[in-house]
Amino acid sequence: MSRSWSRRPGQRYVRPRPRSLWRRLVDYALAVLVLGLLILLAARLDRIETRKAEGAAVVNDGDTITLGTERIRMRGIDAPEYSQICRKDGADYPCGKLARQSLVRLISGKPVSCTGWQRDRYRRLLGDCNAGGKDLNRAQVEAGWAVAYGDFETEEAAARSGKAGWAGTFDEPHDWRETRDHEVVERKHGRLASIGDGLREFFRFW
Repeated sequence: MSRSWSRRPGQRYVRPRPRSLWRRLVDYALAVLVLGLLILLAARLDRIETRKAEGAAVVNDGDTITLGTERIRMRGIDAPEYSQICRKDGADYPCGKLARQSLVRLISGKPVSCTGWQRDRYRRLLGDCNAGGKDLNRAQVEAGWAVAYGDFETEEAAARSGKAGWAGTFDEPHDWRETRDHEVVERKHGRLASIGDGLREFFRFW
């Protein structure tokens, strides 16, 4: 049995009451507020979009390079600081300088390309870097001149097992920095850090 949505016989048609001026103003204000939030959302998302830098690299240390005006901290690894000293076979050696030399050899003058969206407390881009088709982050750990710092744990284990590169007695780079830097210590570049960085960038208003 079909039904009709027409008015019942004898039922009077009541025109809807026009909205008051106050109600219209509230509706307009809500529309402006929603539009403003959408614009803000677009601006926040633009802040955390993936960035890419490429060109001839200046190697600062074993895990930091400069491409043009962009200073890049290689994501997921931690190399000894440039001035850090390690000990092997009863003698001190400049492991920080040697880690930098390892990265210079890996790049070998080739153009470098880095991508990333996070930044560390020094506003350096946390980047995944390549040169000549080689993953520099991974290769530096495999060569034994950087340790895993949120990624590349398997590569670090293999390098330690094979006594590659960075050997002997040494302080983990983040521990070495902590004894000399009284500011907040850099967090590992893991999944939780990525979530925290994303939220911080989203709500950053300056």
